[in-house]
Amino acid sequence: MTAQTLAGKVALVTGGSRGIGFAIASALVREGVRVAITGRDKGSLERASRRLQAGRPGSIEAVPADVRDLAEVQRTIDTILGRFGGLDVLVNNAGIGIFSHVADMTPEQWAATLDTNLTGVYNCCHGAIPHLRARGGGYIINISSLAGKNAFVGAAAYCATKAGLNAFSEALMLELRHENIRVSYIMPGSVATGFSGGDEQRGVDWKIGPDDVAQIVLDLLHMNPRTLPSRVEVRPTKPPAK
Repeated sequence: MTAQTLAGKVALVTGGSRGIGFAIASALVREGVRVAITGRDKGSLERASRRLQAGRPGSIEAVPADVRDLAEVQRTIDTILGRFGGLDVLVNNAGIGIFSHVADMTPEQWAATLDTNLTGVYNCCHGAIPHLRARGGGYIINISSLAGKNAFVGAAAYCATKAGLNAFSEALMLELRHENIRVSYIMPGSVATGFSGGDEQRGVDWKIGPDDVAQIVLDLLHMNPRTLPSRVEVRPTKPPAK
């Protein structure tokens, strides 16, 4: 998949209604990719769809879906196949962050974090891989975090899921590389979004921008298929001094 052939491809971006996911979807649409986005908030999805389709009618399919539910994921993929006829790219971006000390975290919060950040990725990969194979190849890009290697207090569940996602991505890459399906994972540091209820404007002067992560996704897709940057770490150039 090169810059010359990206137009006309079909991509699924989970968690695509805001933040990093929206930036990725927007970048793909500008490249001529037909994009399906998912999210749990129907209103946010509809607003994102209107913004993404401005000047590019027919390029977006917005599907309310919870990646934790395999049946909803399969329904999403069926919708994509019916609308666009196939699937070439899967970007697993949907994720949550519930930050709490282990002693204070409820079992429900623990389960929600693992089910979204890790099982949700499995569900989407499990559903998408047969269709990537049917196209003769494709790309899976998982949005992880530097928290997967740099643990911090109050983030045991989040760090565990991102460490697990890194290992999952590496194993999946080895499983699929000889089928022309490339797998990469991106590990951003602090990104200026409203993730986990935060202020998306806080730290905007020094944090990574969502568009920067989207650019990395495009760079991966444009990379000559003979070369696989399987792991990409990205961090702010000048974070505040501690």
